Amino acid sequence: ILLAYSYLCQGYTQLKTRQKMIWNETIECMSREQLRDLQSQRLRKMADYVYHNTPFYRKKFQEMGLEPGDIRDIDDIVKLPFTNKLDLRDNYPFGLTAVPMSQIVRIHASSGTTGKPVVVLYTRKDLAMWTEAISRAFTAYGATKNDIFQVSYGYGLFTGGLGAHDGATNIGASVIPMSSGNTQKQITLMHDFGTSVLCCTPSYAMFLAETLKDCEWPRDEFKLRIGAFGAEPWTEEMRHKLETSLGIKAYDIYGLSEISGPGVGYECECQNGTHLNEDYFYPEILNPETGEPMPEGQLGELTFTHLTKEGMPLLRYRTHDLTALHYEKCACGRTLVRMDRILGRCDDMLIIRGVNVFPSQIESVILSLPEYEPHFLLTVDRKDNTDTSELQVEVKEEYYTDEMSTMVGLQKKLEAELRSVIGLGFKVRLVEPRAIERSTGKAKRVIDKRKL
Repeated sequence: ILLAYSYLCQGYTQLKTRQKMIWNETIECMSREQLRDLQSQRLRKMADYVYHNTPFYRKKFQEMGLEPGDIRDIDDIVKLPFTNKLDLRDNYPFGLTAVPMSQIVRIHASSGTTGKPVVVLYTRKDLAMWTEAISRAFTAYGATKNDIFQVSYGYGLFTGGLGAHDGATNIGASVIPMSSGNTQKQITLMHDFGTSVLCCTPSYAMFLAETLKDCEWPRDEFKLRIGAFGAEPWTEEMRHKLETSLGIKAYDIYGLSEISGPGVGYECECQNGTHLNEDYFYPEILNPETGEPMPEGQLGELTFTHLTKEGMPLLRYRTHDLTALHYEKCACGRTLVRMDRILGRCDDMLIIRGVNVFPSQIESVILSLPEYEPHFLLTVDRKDNTDTSELQVEVKEEYYTDEMSTMVGLQKKLEAELRSVIGLGFKVRLVEPRAIERSTGKAKRVIDKRKL
């Protein structure tokens, strides 16, 4: 009897713990049938909304011979037009706005390093929806009102800083609005203020970990326990590296400015994929070349349709992110679709001497070996009509030496592993620790000098 009672209490405790880690159980654990009905209802409204409020989409509908009434349920989403980043730039700055500017309360934008910046607009309702999405993410990580968040994403036009800030505030946590950079001060306040949750890019988290090793305080004086890392692809090997070096549990948070920002998707305690907030953002996986839907579980291009956004709703926005979706119920209790870790972007994929290469593959190989730091820079060029590639990789301090034979051995070891895993020969150049420039935002991993 005592044993049975013990198991009962243990099960009750596990249930209560799980409930505490779900922010909105009604939505996050809704049956697939109910969720489909909700999505269908919202898609019908959205088709009518953009037709009557966004001239860009009204023109698209008319060119396709499509009327809002043709959208009856979520399966009809395939009838809707695609949207891509060029459409956003062609309509810069406010051409895709669906409400008067007097209703827009927030404007974010991309950096615009490859052309005109991509502008995104929010009404009050849009901000509330975004905050709800990030609150689900932080709660899934085990964060509560008792935590102190250090938001080291950039504030300003980038969505990361303010998005994470509002989500942490919404769950009742304390927030240190650090923004990125000023790394020594980041470490000082992390120690003095008792930061328990760190929000930043994984590459900057690694930089912070390196700095922590050399700081004046022992690791046990820090209260850090959770990392919410996103804004760039990262690997399981990078997760393990961050967890061991920072003494935390590292979680992925997925988002993109065009859809809302961080919080489009999030991992749960099972870390068996990224749950997507599909009551707000409907995901599809498409063949990147044909635009046709892919079967469940198959790798393809991720596409999102806004189901509730007011300020600047987008239909079937092609993210260029490559992943797969899985719809079976998660062990955490959530029914929201789970997305595989992003392999890379269609436009990030390099073709070198006929071989498809993603930077994440290179990172995975480097982190699988103990001698190297997770910092690299790939330079691709073309000489005499032949692709060339040089990969600079940092060697860990304990392995770096002046002995030429030892360094040559390390170089050949990495070259062999890259050739085995990726199927391509790279010229590896090993450099000393901290020789590669660090970034406080998204890491620069590739320089492609080819005129393609």
